[in-house]
Amino acid sequence: MATTRKSSNFTERDGQALGPPLIGALLRIPWERVVRRILERLHEQGFGDLDAPHLNLLLYPGPQGTRPSELAARRGVTKQAANYLLGELERLGYLERRVDPHDRRSKRIALTRRGEAAGHTIRDAVVEVECEWEAQLGPERFAELRQLLQELADPA
Repeated sequence: MATTRKSSNFTERDGQALGPPLIGALLRIPWERVVRRILERLHEQGFGDLDAPHLNLLLYPGPQGTRPSELAARRGVTKQAANYLLGELERLGYLERRVDPHDRRSKRIALTRRGEAAGHTIRDAVVEVECEWEAQLGPERFAELRQLLQELADPA
């Protein structure tokens, strides 16, 4: 009789389960649901050329008015990676890189009308998920969740 082996020992070590998911997974799993919903709505609304890597630059607080280097630092990516994605978003008509009026050697990011429309679609998708979660948890528990996440998001 053949025995089956898991392809990974990530969930078990020496026959012992690693236990329930830790906070990182508990935050990641709902976040992945949000990203899926955002992409679904974007694609339904005619923004089928956007994909998950683009979202990293478009999500709150958004790139509007920032320098590419600032955006890269905020998102934790290299300047090269940010500039590559900015180039794609520019080519697709979502943003422009304009000369900084205060420092002509630098550029600032400006969303186009298409970029602003995509931003509204993103926001609407997240509001939709929030409404579903509020219905699932109830208004009081959802408000508590929001408050706790806000406390964690604020710098200490």
